[in-house]
Amino acid sequence: MTSNRLDRRLAALLRRHVCAVAVVALAFGPTVVLNAWGANPRQPVRAAKAGAKPKPKADAKIKPQIPGANRYQPGKVFLENADSLTASEPTSTEYQVLHGNVRFRRGDMYMFCDSAYFYEKTSSLDAFGHVRMTQGDTLTVNAEILHYYGDQQYAELRRNVRLENRSTTLFTDSLDYNLTTDEGYYLYGGTIVDNRNNIELRSREGRYDMRTKDANFYTDVILINDKDNYQMRTNHLRYNMHTHQATITSETTIVSDSGTIVTSNGRYNTSINDATLYDRSLVRAKKGETLTGDTVYYNRNRNYGWARGDVEITDPNNKVILNGDYGEHHGETRYSYVTGHARAREYSQDDTLYVHADTLLTLIEYDSIRVMKALNYSRFYRSDLQGVCDSLIVSQADSILNLYHHAVLWNENRQISGEEINIHLNDSTADWATLPQRGLVVEHLGENYYDQLTGKSMKAFFADKELRRLEVDGNVTVIMYPQEDDSTYNKMVNAEASYLRLWLKPKQEIDKITMWPDVSGSVTPLYLAKRQQMFLPQFVWLDALRPRSPEELEPISEPLREYMNSTVSTK
Repeated sequence: MTSNRLDRRLAALLRRHVCAVAVVALAFGPTVVLNAWGANPRQPVRAAKAGAKPKPKADAKIKPQIPGANRYQPGKVFLENADSLTASEPTSTEYQVLHGNVRFRRGDMYMFCDSAYFYEKTSSLDAFGHVRMTQGDTLTVNAEILHYYGDQQYAELRRNVRLENRSTTLFTDSLDYNLTTDEGYYLYGGTIVDNRNNIELRSREGRYDMRTKDANFYTDVILINDKDNYQMRTNHLRYNMHTHQATITSETTIVSDSGTIVTSNGRYNTSINDATLYDRSLVRAKKGETLTGDTVYYNRNRNYGWARGDVEITDPNNKVILNGDYGEHHGETRYSYVTGHARAREYSQDDTLYVHADTLLTLIEYDSIRVMKALNYSRFYRSDLQGVCDSLIVSQADSILNLYHHAVLWNENRQISGEEINIHLNDSTADWATLPQRGLVVEHLGENYYDQLTGKSMKAFFADKELRRLEVDGNVTVIMYPQEDDSTYNKMVNAEASYLRLWLKPKQEIDKITMWPDVSGSVTPLYLAKRQQMFLPQFVWLDALRPRSPEELEPISEPLREYMNSTVSTK
């Protein structure tokens, strides 16, 4: 065969092939143009096999697949509509290529898209363009790409994914959805919006269960409530779209216009803004007060909280710390109290005041004055003063410590007692103290010798933590043991008058004593003094009740209980 004849045969074959291709194209129409693999050139080819050759099949409008078949066969996906369908002979048993208004059905769920690969045997499909899944009026999912695996009943949705489940909306670019468990997952960032409660949740990873309405968020989690103006930040959070309750399991900070919450374990109800927290959680109010405990309850709407177990309430602005077994804080009124092993530290001055009682409370009175009260079996300690009483009040306004009912105050080796004692505290020491009702001053000299003084009202002045002057008015009675030059005691002085003034030198040496107008009394040698003459009728020495360190303030001793419940004469 010559080369000319060979060239003519090749040319004829090519003409016949081109004509055949043209006939196929014209027969199929302009709606679908297939490339060598049997797919639209603009459509991502993810599942079609290389080498497949196109062959037109079916009409231009695809009717429902097996119209009379039961649409509720478990896991079965039916093709309901498409503008066109093509298949390649070698792979036609595996998939079909669909274009235009594509619609599938799986039970009550419908799937829509612009184009798709459909694997009828496995009820699987790859959908592209304006993908939408709907199930009644409860679930709608939109995306650009869908890969659905019928054997696993598992869907992968990609690009601009939007899932709406009643009042909940999920936004992400990559969502995996398990139709068996009704759970959706995202791993590369997503946002869930609780439209009913104005809550927006963002995280790197998330899981949403359509049945239980539980959503789990992981890594860089942020819960935002613009309506109530707060944000919650953590690395793991569980949120229920039905109850609107967030369950906290890792270190979490909640910041709002009313304060801050720091916790690692607890629950926060976003619909009523209250929290139950565990594991030493902390609530800090905007004005600075903090509430801490083993268990903490806090309602943000009322700005109220309580705590149990090793409770601590702090007021750094007024420098007060309360501790106890149980406590409450009312943020609006700035009222706090603790009970059960209740104790307080007031450190507004150089020397810290330690207080214990059955119940301790702090509150703001008129003119924004902070007041601390101790109720029942109150005890306090400062380096220069110690005391016990039934109730105690400290006012920030005048720095006065008020002791009421069976009040006892100790300074050095001196004891002052009465039904009411008022002490003015100045920085690291006490300036003065008053006893407006009958009081008793006792100083232990040694052995069984006690200087004793009583009167209707008294005022004592201190300097360098020592008593320097004493003023007594009304019905003054004195028993004193003057010290001789050789520092011994050999006589007892008993005197009565209407008024007395006493001045002391450093180290408590008597400088001068004045009594007026009419003074009566006697001087008795000690060897002639009878025991009953050596003590005033009101005399009581209560050194056993004296706290000598902050640690000795509790527990309440039985002698202290007996004294507080006793009847003390004020005559």
